[in-house]
Amino acid sequence: MSLTTKIMLGMAGGLIVGIILNMLGSASLNGWLVDGLFSMVGAAFVNGLKMLVVPLVVFSLICGVLGIGDIRVLGRVGGKSFVLYIATTAIAIATAIVLGILIGPGKGFVMEGVDASLVKTADAPTVWQVFANIVPSNPVAAMASGDMLQIIFYVIVVGVAALMLGERSADFARACEYLNELAMKIVDIVMSFAPYGVFCLIAKVFAKEGIELFIPVLAYVVTLTSALFLHLFVTLMIILKLMSGLNPFTFITKIRPAQIFAFSTASSNATIPVTYRCVTERMGVDNSVASFTVPLGATINMDGTAIMQGVATVFLANVYGVDLGLGGYLTVIAMSVLASIGTAGVPGVGLVMLTMVLTQVGLPIEGIALILGVDRLMDMIRTAVNITGDAVVSVIVAKGEGKMDVSVYNDPEAGATAGGLEIDPEAEAKLAALARHEA
Repeated sequence: MSLTTKIMLGMAGGLIVGIILNMLGSASLNGWLVDGLFSMVGAAFVNGLKMLVVPLVVFSLICGVLGIGDIRVLGRVGGKSFVLYIATTAIAIATAIVLGILIGPGKGFVMEGVDASLVKTADAPTVWQVFANIVPSNPVAAMASGDMLQIIFYVIVVGVAALMLGERSADFARACEYLNELAMKIVDIVMSFAPYGVFCLIAKVFAKEGIELFIPVLAYVVTLTSALFLHLFVTLMIILKLMSGLNPFTFITKIRPAQIFAFSTASSNATIPVTYRCVTERMGVDNSVASFTVPLGATINMDGTAIMQGVATVFLANVYGVDLGLGGYLTVIAMSVLASIGTAGVPGVGLVMLTMVLTQVGLPIEGIALILGVDRLMDMIRTAVNITGDAVVSVIVAKGEGKMDVSVYNDPEAGATAGGLEIDPEAEAKLAALARHEA
């Protein structure tokens, strides 16, 4: 059985077990099982994924910069990636606002039991603060805290400096290549525990949240889910087809393992190792591009989070009877794009970003308490949308730069055994027969 199949079974099993535990409602059972065992295994697995991120980004990005070999090409790749990420985020939130206005979630909603103390607020950053904070005052501290934008900036500077030193950087380049391979091998080890981690994560979420939380805010959930799926399966696939000419159905098939991990962990950063393996070994994107676009996308490309902010703003505007008008919605788009640049790809950060948006358009922040109950499950879906957008941009940029092996992309078995993501028994049997024949 392939690891991907095991992970999907773990997800399904966690869903069933979680709902059953929620229905039983036993305090003692939930105490040692849900808050104890499931929480421990799930947290350990997510920590294991996060453990991989900084070393993988550092060494793969250095190898990528050295692999490009031309500072002008590096600037072109970075410029294309940044523009595409910002554009897709703006399109995502605009789509969400339009869909929200058409469906009208929140109209006639009766506010009951809102606990405003649960809401964490945040101040909106200025444009100057966002870009000033990209430059780290302490690179070691940035790596320790996992500040991806600062890490990416510093590592690119290191890579450019190594390029400028020419032949003297040869030993450094070989060392980074080895450390990159070492990091990838550690990815294989952590991935082998994925089915159990996914099971515990999903079981814990549904055991605590249950299904009944959806009923009071059903219109919000339906609108948000519709907008997320519309962007994932329609908008992004149209962009992929128009800008690369590649088959969207092949893309959806090959990005599936990364989507599963994103859904389970609700963290774009934690999913970086899996997304990276999918776009390089399953889709044929060269390391020199993927090592740059994937971590950058996990940091600044938050299509799913932007969609949530758009739908939530329309929902709360309807709840409070506030007419935002065209100017208000344009402000929401601008603020969401700006906030996505300087916000980490970790679980729950979307709500913190939402407080910035609501403050700018004059809506009460307390209204966020209405959607807190369902946000964890919605966060899982929107994270899967976030990383799909990262992969789409990675493929488009690589194809445009001639840094992609299209034959790998079109080969359904290419990279199927990479990182333990998927092992096709039929392909494995063919390889074994070939080996025996050559022997």
